[in-house]
Amino acid sequence: MTANASLTPLPGHLYVVATPIGNLADLTDRARAILGAVDLIACEDTRTTGPLLTRLGLHQELTSYHEHNETEAAEKLADQLAAGKSIALVSDAGTPALSDPGFRLVRACRRRGLPVVPVPGPSAVIAVLSASGLPTNGFLYVGFLPAKSAARIAFFEKYRDFDYTLALYESCHRIDKAVDELVATLGPARVICVAKEVTKLHETWLVGPAAEVQARLAKTSLKGEFVLLIAPVGFVL
Repeated sequence: MTANASLTPLPGHLYVVATPIGNLADLTDRARAILGAVDLIACEDTRTTGPLLTRLGLHQELTSYHEHNETEAAEKLADQLAAGKSIALVSDAGTPALSDPGFRLVRACRRRGLPVVPVPGPSAVIAVLSASGLPTNGFLYVGFLPAKSAARIAFFEKYRDFDYTLALYESCHRIDKAVDELVATLGPARVICVAKEVTKLHETWLVGPAAEVQARLAKTSLKGEFVLLIAPVGFVL
């Protein structure tokens, strides 16, 4: 069995571990085995990862690795890897380094020639793409929309005629404004998908022409995590 397929972490290896985005049963057996055997877990928030490990019956050492200390912490963690420690990198939910901390640590490891091993699993954007009904032959993931209204409108204008599906995250505080601006900029017939709380108790899917999704969204609770997909121009569901 190769190191990449092993359930036993190797010294000096960084494991990029995907964790559930809502349903604990989505954690893979391999992820659980790695999390339970590494020397250290670098996590976005110990207050989130700690309870997850408790529910799994695991008691590994945790260290904070988040957007505010990422640059400094990446080098320190790389030093520990170089000294022979095995480390798992996790975010609060989903796959690390995708709109979550992780890129700088992975880059530091690659620069030093330290092994980086993905332990794949849940990803909100991939889950929504797979179940949306929008084209998946190609897509552009752009992370979060800009916080400012003018910047969001400029983004929609820039990608008005993009040939593939656009995939992005949006805050619960701005999703309604973003959809309003999308309808005004791209038109009421543009097919979109707004997915909320995927894999969680209140999972909600709004798929169809933008104006219809806009009307349904106005009657929907805006609490939770949102993924927004925008189909290519001319696509009909």
